[in-house]
Amino acid sequence: MQNFEIDYVEMYVENLEVAAFSWVDKYAFAVAGTSRSADHRSIALRQGQVTLVLTEPTSDRHPAAAYLQTHGDGVADIAMATSDVAAAYEAAVRAGAEAVRAPGQHSEAAVTTATIGGFGDVVHTLIQRDGTSAELPPGFTGSMDVTNHGKGDVDLLGIDHFAICLNAGDLGPTVEYYERALGFRQIFDEHIVVGAQAMNSTVVQSASGAVTLTLIEPDRNADPGQIDEFLKDHQGAGVQHIAFNSNDAVRAVKALSERGVEFLKTPGAYYDLLGERITLQTHSLDDLRATNVLADEDHGGQLFQIFTASTHPRHTIFFEVIERQGAGTFGSSNIKALYEAVELERTGQSEFGAARR
Repeated sequence: MQNFEIDYVEMYVENLEVAAFSWVDKYAFAVAGTSRSADHRSIALRQGQVTLVLTEPTSDRHPAAAYLQTHGDGVADIAMATSDVAAAYEAAVRAGAEAVRAPGQHSEAAVTTATIGGFGDVVHTLIQRDGTSAELPPGFTGSMDVTNHGKGDVDLLGIDHFAICLNAGDLGPTVEYYERALGFRQIFDEHIVVGAQAMNSTVVQSASGAVTLTLIEPDRNADPGQIDEFLKDHQGAGVQHIAFNSNDAVRAVKALSERGVEFLKTPGAYYDLLGERITLQTHSLDDLRATNVLADEDHGGQLFQIFTASTHPRHTIFFEVIERQGAGTFGSSNIKALYEAVELERTGQSEFGAARR
């Protein structure tokens, strides 16, 4: 069984300088390296264990050109490290994966890569490194030994999960694909109803637990909602958000807000109801209310999370800050609790009775 871990995430962008400046200025990433060819320009950014590659095409021959025309800026490659690229590639292709690029070795280092299809227009580059795991992506010059100057209390540690919107009817086949081709396993499955809208969600995870994909499809029998809207605006399946780990979500949100990152607002009534669900262990109710951070818990512990407002011209991709204090699930109760809180605030009820569905 292959042991996959996240190596880097590549986003295709219309304007490299603008995108890189936003990640450095607002999210406190540091420039770690650059790459250039006749067809593209790329910058590798680093914070904690996250390596984010931004790529702008400079000719129509680069796949980013067609991607951007269809989707706009977005995640194009979730690259995964593994100990044996050739074996992983052969097993995946044998199990039905699209063969995008066969295994090949890069001359500048003892690095072997191959690429297979994932979902929608997103691919997975598979990477085998015979040296240190802290090396830059192949083709980049620079150093991974970077200091995030002025990052303050942002301190994003790694990637917790990717949330992926799929067309209705594609959830089951996509789950089966990751199980069959890459050895992922299902760890969570849920049907979520929010008012007249509904969605199906299955979380799949690599055998190591290091790569987690939250796969979501709209429920055809419910009213159209945010998943349908993403699929329409993105023009197909894709990454809706990336969730970044933090040791202290409240502190991170304060620091990011000071740097100009905008977060979704939470109605005050949400926090009036929160005490009925959770006995807070880490953060005070006042701190959560002040920062709009949501709280949830499961049998393992508590979870704190918040979503950014999308700055994408199509209002598609956004980001999440998540702090896990033992919780292993994904805050699904927050969706329902927030819906109830919105209803309370909208109707002015003191108790949730008639508004409950």
